Amino acid sequence: MPLLKKPPREEEEEDGDPFAACPESRYRRRATLERLVGLAPFGRPRRAPPKDGDPGDGGGRGRRRSEDFGLLRRLPGLRKASAEGLPERALPKRSSLLRLVALGTRGRRGSAGERPAAEGEGGSDGDQDGGGQRAEARGKGKEPLSVLEILELIQRRDLVAADEQIIALEAECVSLSPSSPSSSPVAAGGRRARDVALLYRALLAQLWAVAGEAVASARPYPPLRAVVRVLEQEEEADRRTPPGTPGRPRALRRRWQEAVARAACERLGQVAPGGGLGARLAGLAARLVGDLGVVRCHVAPAYPAEYGAFGVYARGYHRALAQQLGALAQRDLPVPDLYLLLDWHSNAYPREVLGHPEVGALLQAQALGPLLPPETQRSLESSCIAAVKAKVEVAVTQELQLSEDTWAEEATSEELQEGLATRVTGLLRAHADRAPQISPEFGVEMAHSLLGVLVTFLHSFQRKVEQFLEAPGEATPPDGATSQAIALVNCCPPFRSFAERLAQFGHPESEEPRRQAGAALDKVTRLCNHVLTRRLFEDLKPYFNKLMKRKWLRSSDAFDAIVLLLTTFSQQLRPLRPEPYRVLVSEVHRRVLIEYVRPLLQGRLVCTSAKMRARVAARLGDEGRQLRELFSRLDSASPWLDSVVPRLRELLVLEDPAALQMEVGVLARDFPDLRRKHVAAVLDVRGLRGQAARREILGVLQDLEQGDAPPGPPRQRAFFSELGAAGEVRCLPCQLPRLGRLRLRPPRR
Repeated sequence: MPLLKKPPREEEEEDGDPFAACPESRYRRRATLERLVGLAPFGRPRRAPPKDGDPGDGGGRGRRRSEDFGLLRRLPGLRKASAEGLPERALPKRSSLLRLVALGTRGRRGSAGERPAAEGEGGSDGDQDGGGQRAEARGKGKEPLSVLEILELIQRRDLVAADEQIIALEAECVSLSPSSPSSSPVAAGGRRARDVALLYRALLAQLWAVAGEAVASARPYPPLRAVVRVLEQEEEADRRTPPGTPGRPRALRRRWQEAVARAACERLGQVAPGGGLGARLAGLAARLVGDLGVVRCHVAPAYPAEYGAFGVYARGYHRALAQQLGALAQRDLPVPDLYLLLDWHSNAYPREVLGHPEVGALLQAQALGPLLPPETQRSLESSCIAAVKAKVEVAVTQELQLSEDTWAEEATSEELQEGLATRVTGLLRAHADRAPQISPEFGVEMAHSLLGVLVTFLHSFQRKVEQFLEAPGEATPPDGATSQAIALVNCCPPFRSFAERLAQFGHPESEEPRRQAGAALDKVTRLCNHVLTRRLFEDLKPYFNKLMKRKWLRSSDAFDAIVLLLTTFSQQLRPLRPEPYRVLVSEVHRRVLIEYVRPLLQGRLVCTSAKMRARVAARLGDEGRQLRELFSRLDSASPWLDSVVPRLRELLVLEDPAALQMEVGVLARDFPDLRRKHVAAVLDVRGLRGQAARREILGVLQDLEQGDAPPGPPRQRAFFSELGAAGEVRCLPCQLPRLGRLRLRPPRR
């Protein structure tokens, strides 16, 4: 044959290599034979030459060895690393082609199922290389398998038998003493240790695959019994192995728990992310409940009770779901998704998962804790509050600008209120109602943030109202300002009530924003009331000037005109809401009485007789009664003003100084801003000239003049402080002649 013909020099160097003459053919045939025979590359021998006394290679037949490369070919991705880890050994000369074929045929001859049990083989070598375990295997009629045959058992998922063989192989590896001079620890123990590690890796991969497939099958899964048996065998081997043994203890139960957690992550990771965040969360909940239902019915019963299988799966799925939520929390989510994620974590998960009728009670018994850590939840809440604040600030600013553009038009109060107050408070109310549904603490923080937004908006609203209603250089308000003022002041009650509601959430720092909101609304209310009443008091001013004169005693025309103007004005206030209406009527009530009493204190009328005092007192009593009835019909909220005219009337009627002193004290109690000058002006109208009597009556108010009185009343209760008084009348102690007796010189012409 040409293949067997010897070249002159290559035959001597290559020990009769039949492919040396043609290198390309040699490489092709080597690859073909490697696939055909299952050999390692020709550059390495299948095993080191046997030595005397090497266990497993002596007179008896022990475990058949498999080359590392044959195993690595079946485990992709590990061949290169294992090949690099092989020790450097001196290579013998290449064998002939016929010997290689014979070796390959013998290496492929027989498998675990084809070989009959060989009893009596192995001799004394088996006692040295894992002798006890192999003797037991031969005693049972089982022959130790090669590494490739064990790998075939793993791939066929005969996991219990494969694990038994791996444990035996590991025992043989441990029995090799590195200190023995007759053995090669690198050649024997090192190769077997690598084989054991690779076999365990393949075994664990199949074990965890079975554990994951059991849940996905949604039915009883018999291979789980093999998983349990392998775990028990390994735990027994851990207990049997002396401490310090390399690779032991393997703690397969702990690894099983970790594998269950990884399988849970894979199961939840398979939920389709499409359809939005709501669909994603609903899918995760459905997958978790469904899988745990399968575990409860089919998977957990396959494990011993001491394994706590359902708790292991429950914790694994809980951690997997927590990882999913944690990943979602790291995203830049819009406001609706932030609300949805927080609500699902706080409410939907406890309701739909922990409260599920099939698995809820079992899950609650595990005390799993929250899905998200507290700091992550607080971070989500802070992000939501910040996003809501930024969004709402822009929205309310736009609403104010759109509303301001329509103020110059003839818009009704209802249109303005619907366009501004209702829409602004609606934007804020949506978040104030949503946040407490997630958690009370989140609701408090959200309410405080919204209160700050409302305060900022009300300050802007106040400035724009001032710019619109204040007409510089005009004595009267601009056209249409009355209707617009009514519309604008009607916006204040919804804003005020909503600010009070936000403050009632109980945030410790909410009092100052609430006060600022109320102050801004009070300014708007006063400004609108001023616009509404300015024209009224301009019309009333001429008639007030006619009061407290001698003509006033003979005719009531001026006072009747005042009552008519007030009644007509009250008809214009019907569009006002109840709160601003009461405030406005109370202010009109106070100012009308101030203007009514002002002429009396200015000394326009001085009573010269008791009859005249009686006429003045009667007129004051009658007109005071009409004013009280008028403002009572108008639902004034200031009934304390009704007593001022009757008290002043009593100062004109009473004759006893003690009674006058008592009346002055009562008047000072009802009106703390009453001063001596006011009482002195009334005494002047009365015509009381006696200095002793005047000092006795005015002495009641001496403490007020000395500044010992408490601070004055608020502006809403101020009355006499806004009234001036005429100078006190001083009587000279002499009699002047009648003017008619004086002879005046005629003027020079």
